[in-house]
Amino acid sequence: MKAILPDLDPRSSIPLYIQLFEYIKAAILNHEIVPGEKLPSLRNLSETLEISITTTGLAYEQLEVEGYIVSRPRSGYYVSEIVSGTPIAKTKETGPVSGDPADFTDPLSDETQVAEDELILHDEPSHKIYDLSSFDFVKWKKCFSKILNDYPQTLLFESDPQGELALRYEIAKYVFTSRGVRCHPDQIAIAAGTQQLTVLLSTLLRRMGIDHVAVEDPGYQPVISSFSDRGFAMTKVPVASDGIAIEKLPANIRAAAYVNPSNQFPTGAVMPIARRYMLLDWAQANDSYIIEDDYDSELRYIGRPIPAMQGLDEHSRVIYLGSFSSTLFASIKISYMVMPQSVAQAFNAFRENYTQTCSKTEQLTLALFMERGYYQTGIKKMRRLYSQKLKAVIDAFSGVPQIDTVNTYSGINITLTTGSPDVSRELLGRAAGMGLSMQQISETRIIFSYNQIPAEDIPGLIAELTDESGNDAVEVAQKN
Repeated sequence: MKAILPDLDPRSSIPLYIQLFEYIKAAILNHEIVPGEKLPSLRNLSETLEISITTTGLAYEQLEVEGYIVSRPRSGYYVSEIVSGTPIAKTKETGPVSGDPADFTDPLSDETQVAEDELILHDEPSHKIYDLSSFDFVKWKKCFSKILNDYPQTLLFESDPQGELALRYEIAKYVFTSRGVRCHPDQIAIAAGTQQLTVLLSTLLRRMGIDHVAVEDPGYQPVISSFSDRGFAMTKVPVASDGIAIEKLPANIRAAAYVNPSNQFPTGAVMPIARRYMLLDWAQANDSYIIEDDYDSELRYIGRPIPAMQGLDEHSRVIYLGSFSSTLFASIKISYMVMPQSVAQAFNAFRENYTQTCSKTEQLTLALFMERGYYQTGIKKMRRLYSQKLKAVIDAFSGVPQIDTVNTYSGINITLTTGSPDVSRELLGRAAGMGLSMQQISETRIIFSYNQIPAEDIPGLIAELTDESGNDAVEVAQKN
């Protein structure tokens, strides 16, 4: 095995554990450390490199999360059996490099008038549970006001069908540095939400001769319905702890596979690196495409966010979907799609027949919000806040009879598993009455969205939900 002797720079802006992680990852991909080889122990490597065990542990943890290595109890860490892959060129400070986006250039009578605030708040839940600290509306307002004050003339005309260039440029820069996604702004299309992107994508796939879509089971139902309602042949593929069952994908026909590799909804499964290469191999072998929905990739609370599959793709087979709904606020409804050149060409053939569904004012505001760095700093704050909330939720449910939590260390919600359908029904009924966001995904599994609950309110609300003086929800279910 190659000696692990990286030139770590403590003065670099890149943390030491990430420098070590990148060094070992490159060695694995270069086959300098081969599959099945045992890595040095945390203590031995720490002593050799004269760094802390914590730093070495964080590097190993990230390698394990991404599937490069596996931990064997009472034995140590070993290199995974990686299917294929070519190392990505890197610079010391910026990570993966493959081109810089910066180089791309009726009226009611007086008697029946209703107060304005009553109309605005009409659809709010009876329990108005929200957390304004999760987003900096002051900075958003500054950017919004600047667009209105300095660029009002741009708002007098419709938006580009593909989305505003200013926003596409900022997205290209952001996904390159944060997710390893390599693209030109001309490869990006913007729409009002993932479902709208799916409608657009349905047209694109049809024009390219693809009428079969494989989806995860269980999976994100709105997207599944969008393809099904448009007449696509559907293959539901089961999901395991390491993601979609690749061996059960359609073979010998052109198709598209819709997947959530970094945080599968609703199971939270993370697809390791070897499986990602297997999926890419499937797409290449079958002249097919992968639709990678990276809907909340930034919100990972252990290690750093896992790089996108698009950055591993050498054959332009990945269509990458991203959204701002989780990282800004839900009503913003701005999503984007990064298309391979072949898909972008199909889009350009009919783009003038497509009307942009996303507010031009909000697009330009977001572009300025990102250009000033507010978006990036906001995500860092959000990660800290939501990780605290996740811990509070898990602690609050700990010890509650017949309710267990499934912690995926990411996202804005958590899966609850219950002891019986009766417990689920009682829990959902209580949550609805309290204004808490819960969604049933099976008889004994529930998605609980905690992001809008103030951190200090979580223990009390969950105690009320489960009834700390005996858990009436469980008792009623047991009697039934």
